[in-house]
Amino acid sequence: MKQTHLLVGEIVRPQGIRGEVKLRHFTDDPYRFEELDAVLRQTGEGFEPLAIEACRVQGDDVYLKLEGFNDRNAAEAMLYVDREHAAELAENQFFIADLLGAEAVDTKGGEIGVLKDVLTPGGTDIFVFDTPAGEVLVPIIEKVVVSLDVEAGRIVLNEETLNEVAVYEDRHSDHLS
Repeated sequence: MKQTHLLVGEIVRPQGIRGEVKLRHFTDDPYRFEELDAVLRQTGEGFEPLAIEACRVQGDDVYLKLEGFNDRNAAEAMLYVDREHAAELAENQFFIADLLGAEAVDTKGGEIGVLKDVLTPGGTDIFVFDTPAGEVLVPIIEKVVVSLDVEAGRIVLNEETLNEVAVYEDRHSDHLS
């Protein structure tokens, strides 16, 4: 399930008149872009490198001046890095892109669903599973997540604590007035 290229940001708009762009970053550290010489833009044939000519970070906002982007008409684009240029991960860390699509089961072997997103609100991260009963949100905490196997694309959740912490889409909507 490992992706060859990792999504690190999306150009959301031009900034100023000299080709700088504002980036919505998908990394834990916005200063990560200061370490990169280039990013990749997906094309019909693969990926095209774009040299980073300048980078500045203001709070959580990232602004880049990319090679070939010289005016306000710079195209919106998704930006990637290959694994060689990806940030190094500590033990027990993973890239979200590598886990998306993983099958989730409980410790009794019951099927839960497929991981479709990971929310990172700033506190506890949250798995978003697509299940036959709708969307289920599960906090990524030790008492619920028994194991994560990125290589096998499998997540095992503790069924005893799952119902204590999971948020089920429309679970009690028929009782609301």
